[in-house]
Amino acid sequence: MRAGTIEVLIADDHHLVRQGLAQLLGAEPDIRVVDQAADGEEAVEKARLYRPDIVLLDIHMPRLDGIEATRRITERYPEVSVVILTMYGDEEHLFEAIKAGARGYVLKSAKPEELLQTLRAVHRGEAWLEPALAHKMLEEFRRLSHPTPHELRDEIVYLTPREREMLELLAQGASNHEIAKRLGIAEKTVRNRLSLIFRKLHVNNRTQAALKAREAGFIANDGHEERP
Repeated sequence: MRAGTIEVLIADDHHLVRQGLAQLLGAEPDIRVVDQAADGEEAVEKARLYRPDIVLLDIHMPRLDGIEATRRITERYPEVSVVILTMYGDEEHLFEAIKAGARGYVLKSAKPEELLQTLRAVHRGEAWLEPALAHKMLEEFRRLSHPTPHELRDEIVYLTPREREMLELLAQGASNHEIAKRLGIAEKTVRNRLSLIFRKLHVNNRTQAALKAREAGFIANDGHEERP
């Protein structure tokens, strides 16, 4: 390995995309592609094996999506940076990727030099978003910092009926075991669904989820639900 070389693992479920990226990056004197992965599980495993400087990761992949793969990689191998390369430029995917630990977010419609600029910036220790995406990110942080009751209710309405039912029970202080018993489902299913609810509501734990539900007026203080 040459000194100063940026080692990159490419993860995308489309073979032609991976090959095209490998050719693009391989032509750069300061970048070396260590391997490729066809899904999120493989990306996490190869991140463990190679410990590359950067994992260039798509969002929608089989077995394990890019958001969860990003979360696992950054938690288990903090020395490895993740850059998302995707076709999705909406706020939800962008916010979830950054929240999961991604250091860069590039659209597949970007020019090759923009991708290369991102990889080099992230390797220098910087976080990198193209200007339009950076603006969206700032607006999303502003909104989440000062959400109106209407915006809070909109987030909860986005939940499925079963997720809202779980949220109600959670806000009433029910444990995972109690929620599973009340709904007739496995406790593991409750844990998985609550994790998804937390992601949708942009919170990190049960307390924050319950608080957001109450602030939105979805759960009354006496424990009875106020439907949106």
